[in-house]
Amino acid sequence: MPFHLVHADLTQMDTDAIVNAANSELLAGGGVCGAIFRAVGSRAQDLQEECLKKAPVPTGKAAITGGYGLKAKYIIHAVGPIWQGGQHHEKEQLAGCYRSSLELAVANGCRSIAFPLISSGIFGYPRDEALAVARQTITGFLAEYDKDLDVYLALFDKNAVELGERVERELYHYIHTYYRPEPRCQRQVQRKRDEGICYSLETGAMDASMEVHQFASLQPKGKGALSLQAALGQVQKSFSQQVLALIDARGLKDTDVYKRANLDRKLFSKIRSHKDYHPTKKTALALAVALQLSLEETEELLQAAGYSLSPSIKDDVIVSYFLERGKPDLYEINEALFKYGTGEL
Repeated sequence: MPFHLVHADLTQMDTDAIVNAANSELLAGGGVCGAIFRAVGSRAQDLQEECLKKAPVPTGKAAITGGYGLKAKYIIHAVGPIWQGGQHHEKEQLAGCYRSSLELAVANGCRSIAFPLISSGIFGYPRDEALAVARQTITGFLAEYDKDLDVYLALFDKNAVELGERVERELYHYIHTYYRPEPRCQRQVQRKRDEGICYSLETGAMDASMEVHQFASLQPKGKGALSLQAALGQVQKSFSQQVLALIDARGLKDTDVYKRANLDRKLFSKIRSHKDYHPTKKTALALAVALQLSLEETEELLQAAGYSLSPSIKDDVIVSYFLERGKPDLYEINEALFKYGTGEL
């Protein structure tokens, strides 16, 4: 059931269905529509003939055709609204595009589907508002549809994500204050330490005298240092045990947590059933966000899985910014990671 933001060419997505940002007559056009018809190549005329049989399609609705040689088995043609200032039911129509497409995908047995950011191109829908509608509609549908369905929002340009003026300004300042990229040799050590992922860090030299952000440290400090017995007691409590204890303490249901964490329920069942389950760092962070943990509590949970937040990893700095603000939202974090980081949680 996860929802992913990906930097990709929609026509090359290896999903059961891709969604075309179509016009009401389902005619080959420009933008995403033109790219799909070009990708079909010699079978473009066949695709056009099937489209004509299903046209016209009302704004806010969708129709499905074959994939005609694409990696996707189906193409779902969603007719988005033309932006007219927001006072002509554009939001309801745009949400209808996503919901109608998802319903068609489910009805045709799809397990995965990829969308473009509908109406944000030549139809003129403001990108930040278009992204908000897409996110709200897709995640709302997934919350209702409790089966496995992977949904991707394929964005060709990272600038398609706009976080809002205040968040953009604060996050920019936060990154430039606390992000301290390590020399290449140290990054290689971090790569081996951190799940085998090679983080592609942008250059951004910082003043050596600048105060380093105090990410929670593994080292004991002063009078509050743990005794050896207490420290061993913490080590003995596994990551899975801590997650389950937190769920119980907050009176949550498993479904509340794995949906908020954007995790597949099969993965979550492994966490529940295996006491010594070892998560990836991204999974651990996603669960911390779903459980609404503070920055300090997140560090404690990460330590149980053998990880920590590091000021030398830009993704960690971005996540820390949202944790410090309180009540973090996973999808907002993922949008920031998509634009400024290396991936999503």
